[in-house]
Amino acid sequence: MTDSQTFLDLIATRRSVKATLLKEPAPTDEELNTLLQIAMSAPDHGAIRPWRFKVIRGEARGRMGDLFAQALQAKDPYTCEEELETIRGTPLRFPLIIAVGVDIVENHPKVPPTEQVIATACATQNLLLAAHAAGWGAVLLTGWVAYDPLVRRGLGFRDKDEMVGFVYLGTPSETPRSVTRPDVRRFTEVWTG
Repeated sequence: MTDSQTFLDLIATRRSVKATLLKEPAPTDEELNTLLQIAMSAPDHGAIRPWRFKVIRGEARGRMGDLFAQALQAKDPYTCEEELETIRGTPLRFPLIIAVGVDIVENHPKVPPTEQVIATACATQNLLLAAHAAGWGAVLLTGWVAYDPLVRRGLGFRDKDEMVGFVYLGTPSETPRSVTRPDVRRFTEVWTG
């Protein structure tokens, strides 16, 4: 097999690993730095590098859970203690979380905010591909917490910034199921004018 074929096979076999299947160990700081450096090769009109990666591991996961509980209670002051405890414990179930945000450059003369979000999504895909190539399990998830302004601010993003989501990384506790991709012809047409 040629190197290019190996690369194509790698992309074709990338799949999300259920977050509940991700266990320790997670990438070390050095391994994670390599994965994030690969993410930097994303297409980036204007070379503004709008992506921001907030690495959450160890005790910071508990503080993230507290932030989630605070945001839930702000959304619904009548949330019961059991629900608050559940969401507070959620980040503790995963060995490594990366909050991916977009540092929006407002009024850029050539790169509108939408392109900045797209560039950050491409960087996130590069991160997922790099994790797959290195043998890690990974998944990108959003949920209401990714769009909550209190959570965004608590993670250090500004009000003008956007979030792409949370990348969960670790070692799969079981072999991820294979995925059959749909036939691309269902999603493609030739436009002739």
